[in-house]
Amino acid sequence: MSIRTIADISPGELTEHAARLLAGGHRLAMISARQEAEEFALAYLFVAGGPDRRTELRLRLPAARPAVPSLARLSFPAGRFEREIRDLYGITPLDHPLPRRLVRHHHWPRGWYPMRADAGPPPAFGDPEGPYPFLTVEGQGVYEIPVGPVHAGLIEPGHFRFSVVGETIIKLKARLWFVHKGIEKLFEGRRPEDGLELAERVSGDTSVGHALAYCLAVEEATRAQVSGRAQRERAVLLELERLYNHVTDLGALCNDVAFGIMHAQTGRIREQLLRVNDEVTGHRLLRGGVRLGGAGLKTLPDPERLHAIGADVAELAALALRHTVVADRFTGTAVLSADAARDLGTLGYVARASGLGADARRDHPFTGLGDFTPARRTGGDVLARFQIRAEEIAASIALITHLVDGPPAAEPARPEERSSSGVGLVEGWRGTIAHRVELAPDGTLTRVKIVDPSFFNWPALPVALGSAIVPDFPLVNKSFNLSYAGNDL
Repeated sequence: MSIRTIADISPGELTEHAARLLAGGHRLAMISARQEAEEFALAYLFVAGGPDRRTELRLRLPAARPAVPSLARLSFPAGRFEREIRDLYGITPLDHPLPRRLVRHHHWPRGWYPMRADAGPPPAFGDPEGPYPFLTVEGQGVYEIPVGPVHAGLIEPGHFRFSVVGETIIKLKARLWFVHKGIEKLFEGRRPEDGLELAERVSGDTSVGHALAYCLAVEEATRAQVSGRAQRERAVLLELERLYNHVTDLGALCNDVAFGIMHAQTGRIREQLLRVNDEVTGHRLLRGGVRLGGAGLKTLPDPERLHAIGADVAELAALALRHTVVADRFTGTAVLSADAARDLGTLGYVARASGLGADARRDHPFTGLGDFTPARRTGGDVLARFQIRAEEIAASIALITHLVDGPPAAEPARPEERSSSGVGLVEGWRGTIAHRVELAPDGTLTRVKIVDPSFFNWPALPVALGSAIVPDFPLVNKSFNLSYAGNDL
């Protein structure tokens, strides 16, 4: 049972309240903005585990020249949320240490903010603000390597600019948001049930994670009761999604160091898992399994079959790490220290590979998982991020077994009165996913704010690549495996 606290404050009180929550062990999970008739409404969501706590600081700003004190000096993620809100709503973060654009590219028209209620169709795009101000690293032997934004294969666009001496990376700047799709705007005015398919498609490899976070948020807002059995079935789907993605990554990481046989073998196992997904939900990517108010499973997965797959994966992972080339390329490559991971606010396997223990399955549970302890490594390198995936595969299979074979789930308490907003927190396979919804009196959606863990983890990639070599970039990038789609909403 989560403890949700809502405090209405003035802009002048924001810094004090935020500092107290951060000092007390909370992290900033999102900042959501919404335009009303004569003002803007902001909601700052802070969360913490042990027990599950969610604290919202809400404030209002006048529509004319809206501005709010910046929290960037207290929290690195806060600074990025503030820049996002400035670019999409025109709300100025006062005294921000890095006030340059985040979402807006040079061709975006000045003064046009797409998330405003009166934005209308986009005006003619041009080049009103000049090129993005990349910091140029100068010195003897320094040169630049631009990569992207268009890449080979099916991945979405992102621009990476390397400053290099020899093969050593001195600095990397990543530029995203080439395909801002306006997904959050598409939710507005829909009935909650009509928003579910959109939530499933925020990031194609995370259908369950985003659909479940959305459903939990809507159910909290509407105070809909979900049976204990349905919550356990949802948790099974969440772990099945983790399994096929982690298995895929193990093979892809080995493929990037020319150990192609591992890639072929994990492809074989991935196909087995996708067939399990199809049997369980009727869809290989598990779409349709999570529903508002419940779950729609055709059958439950067979734990014995999954344990056999787990043993297969464990043997392959051990074989890979005994290969001298794989071990040499993984070990010590692109280290992300625990301090850097904490300061940047990283989530999921990226954080846990650097020694941090954040995991929404334990910190923000929606059903009982027994005595669950997240896997953790301290190396912070490619090797640790490989090992975390392998260990989480075993943990997911153990969780599915517990959920399928365990005692009947306790029924949740009767829901309280209906609210106008709700929050869903889910440990997707990349890390904690957050959705926050606001409902109009007629029950339609007025605002859906989505935060994929990639929003938190993208800034960590350039940090980890400091002093790495250019040929290792594909390997390191895959070890993070961040979502462009989940970031470029």
